[in-house]
Amino acid sequence: MLPFDNHKPPTQNTKTTISYFHQNQVGCYHYGSGHPMKPARLALTHNLILGYGLHKKMNCYSPRMATDEEMTEFHSEDYIDFIKHVTPANQHDSMEALQRFNIGVDDCPAFDGLYDFCRLSAGSSIAAAKHLRERNSDVAVNWSGGLHHAKKFEASGFCYVNDIVLAILELLRYHPRVLYIDIDVHHGDGVQEAFYLSNRVMCVSFHRYDGQFFPGTGALDEVGAGDGKNYSVNVPLHEHIDDASYTWIFKQVMTNVMETFKPSAIVLQCGADSLAADRLGTFNLSIKGHGECVRFMKSFHLPLLVLGGGGYTIRNIARCWTYETSVLTDTELDDALPYNEYYSHYGPDYLLHPPIVDSNQENHNTRQYLENIRQRIHEQLRYLEHAPSVQMQVIPPSMCQFLEDEDVQRDRKQDHFPDKRMNMLG
Repeated sequence: MLPFDNHKPPTQNTKTTISYFHQNQVGCYHYGSGHPMKPARLALTHNLILGYGLHKKMNCYSPRMATDEEMTEFHSEDYIDFIKHVTPANQHDSMEALQRFNIGVDDCPAFDGLYDFCRLSAGSSIAAAKHLRERNSDVAVNWSGGLHHAKKFEASGFCYVNDIVLAILELLRYHPRVLYIDIDVHHGDGVQEAFYLSNRVMCVSFHRYDGQFFPGTGALDEVGAGDGKNYSVNVPLHEHIDDASYTWIFKQVMTNVMETFKPSAIVLQCGADSLAADRLGTFNLSIKGHGECVRFMKSFHLPLLVLGGGGYTIRNIARCWTYETSVLTDTELDDALPYNEYYSHYGPDYLLHPPIVDSNQENHNTRQYLENIRQRIHEQLRYLEHAPSVQMQVIPPSMCQFLEDEDVQRDRKQDHFPDKRMNMLG
């Protein structure tokens, strides 16, 4: 394992300050035999980042775990308390709570160390957001974050604590408008739901949608409600979309969003199950195609929080997030992988960019279909020109109060719809 020597890149050669947040323990948890979510992918990613020496281009931190108080800025107290105490051994003592919180089911098992796993992931995202808020970083990276399906009162889709919502709430303490972007193959439903009534957070999700594919949400007409009407933007895509189509619609939509919403900070969820050959995904993107979205959003030079997300072919997840770390640090990487602790996982090619795209798959997203989506979203965003200026809204001192105010609005309108600097990364 390569040592980390408290290295900080020389400021005279650095245009962008990048912070990297990682806890070694986060890759040691196990959802259970046969479960597709494997936290070990984080250990593979981290080792590959070290192998390429990318840690020398970033300020690296080992953040503390999130506290219950921090997690209940969004989640309910009884839900967090249940996660804190449930174990594989005692879970059947609380069948009613298991059902109520959607834990103990196939996708969200009660595994050993669940509570600490959630605290590690959430703690890193909160710490990264604080660095951006306090202007200690221009870009902050937490590959263990991005767990976008978790709801206020329940687990969903392998996600228990929504670190993204917690990070956005942290950013809202300073930033008047936060843009959330999701390039996971699955719709970012948990984040959209949390801010569905808010005009201070715009949620933009690019995902597969046919009404059946998990989680079943993310249609074009899900646009937000109340003050948040038209602040949810969904890009529903069909199977096997390729690099050319995906990057075209991504850049078209995001250019329009940036010009209209004018965010002061960006959160980018980089779920890598949108890659070709993913165990659960159905898209046909290369690692470079996926990374082009990161490159494009970085080009706007706004405070940027970059998170992980889904991804179930773990050798490709590590490749993807390592490559995207190189994009953020403006580093060219050799295609031949450096030797590292998990080198055997990358055979038989041992390349950063193996040929994962299936040239025999037909892209079910025609240019006309994508153009229709572009036009629909353009029309939706036109309404934002007439929305009240969010710059003039008072930023609430309590983020709980922010969400409580939105709950009151939902009821009223009855709308149906301390970081520790790392001395070693080893």
